[in-house]
Amino acid sequence: MPEKIVLAYSGGLDTSIIIPWLKENYSYSVIAMVGDVGQGDDIEAVVDKAYATGASKVVVEDLREEFLTGYVFPALRAGAVYEHKYLLGTSLARPLIAKRQVEVALREGATAVAHGCTGKGNDQVRFELTYQALAPELKVVAPWREWALKSREDCLDYAEQHGIPVEASREKIHSRDRNLWHLSHEGGELEDAANAPLATTWKMTRSPQEAPDKDEQVNISFEKGTPIAVDGMKLDPVSLVELLNEIGSRNAVGRVDLVENRFVGIKSRGCYETPGGTLLITAHRELEALCLEREVAHFKQHVGLKYAELVYFGLWFTPLREALDAFVASTQTEMTGGVTLSLYKGNVSVVNRQSEHSLYRTDLSSFTMGDSYDQKDAAGFIRILGLPSRTRARARQEVAR
Repeated sequence: MPEKIVLAYSGGLDTSIIIPWLKENYSYSVIAMVGDVGQGDDIEAVVDKAYATGASKVVVEDLREEFLTGYVFPALRAGAVYEHKYLLGTSLARPLIAKRQVEVALREGATAVAHGCTGKGNDQVRFELTYQALAPELKVVAPWREWALKSREDCLDYAEQHGIPVEASREKIHSRDRNLWHLSHEGGELEDAANAPLATTWKMTRSPQEAPDKDEQVNISFEKGTPIAVDGMKLDPVSLVELLNEIGSRNAVGRVDLVENRFVGIKSRGCYETPGGTLLITAHRELEALCLEREVAHFKQHVGLKYAELVYFGLWFTPLREALDAFVASTQTEMTGGVTLSLYKGNVSVVNRQSEHSLYRTDLSSFTMGDSYDQKDAAGFIRILGLPSRTRARARQEVAR
C-alpha cells in the first residue's frame, strides 16, 4: 500500500498540477486538504477537481471562524501591521491551514505533507515552520524546490499536457490569494515596480472614481479589543467581517500597493485589498487612543511591530508570540467601546470615539483653567526635566571661558 501524503490544496494553478506530479514522482496516495478561510471558491467544484486530477481522498475543513477569532483578531488587538501597510491577510491564514493539515495527516496516518509554495516566497517558511513546531516527524515535500518547472508559464504547459483545467492563463497571469481578511495580487504588470496596477487588477474594492459621491458612516463596537457589533447590531465574527468588507469595498477603502521585504531577503511588490480590516484597525487604534495609558500605548507600538514581524516570518507557533499575546491581552481589558468612522472615496476619518473606560477628561484638556490642574506645578516639573541641559550648558560656558 502506498504511503499517504496530505497536500494543502486550493485548486489553483500550482496545487492543481502538484497532485499528478506527486503521483508520478513519489507514488504517494494524495489526500487533498481544502482549508476554507473564506476564499469564496465553489468548494464542491474544488473537491471534484482534486478527485479528477488524482486525489485519493479530499478533506474539507471550514476554518473561517477559527481564522478570525484565533489569528486575525489577536493580530488586530496587537496592532500588527507589516511595513506600515500590510495587514497580514495571507500571513495569518498560513499557520492555521498548516496546523489543520498536520492534524489531518496524523488522523489519516500520512507520513508526509506537501504545499504549493515557491522557493522564493514567504509561504514556504510559514507552512514548514508550522509543520516543524507541531509534527517534526512528518516528511515535507515542496515540489517548487524540486521540479524542473521555472515559471507560471511552465506550469500552464504542464497543466495543458496533463489535461488539467486551470483558471490562470497566459493573459491572466496574476497570482491571487483571497480569504475573509483580504485579497492579494502579485505577478503580471506588478512585477515591474514602475508600473501602476491595472484597473482590472483590483477585484474586491471599487475605485475612488466609482465610489458614492456621499460619505457613509459606520459604527464599530469592541469588547476587550475584539469587534462585536456594527451599527449596534451584534454579529458573529464571520458575518461582522463580511459586512465590513462590503461597506469598505463600496467606498473604495482598503487598497494598498506595497514594495515589501520578504523574509528570504527579496524585495517583492504586491497589491492588497483589505476593506473591512482597514476599518477595524482604524477603529481599534482610535479606541486605544482614548483608553490606553500613555506608557502602555507607546510600548505597545513596539509590540505591534514585533508581532507583525513574527506573523510575516511564519513564527506563529513560538513562545514569543504566545508571550506577546499575554501582554496584549492585559492591555485590552478596558478596550470596550465604540468608534464611528466616515468613509468617502477611499478616505477614512473619525467621527467620534466613546468608552466608559475613556481616560480623556475635558476638565484636564480644556483651555479653560480649573481646579483639576494647577499650572504652577509645571514650573518645577520643567526645571527638574531641564536640569541635565542646564548643567551641560554651564559646563560648556566654563570651558569656553
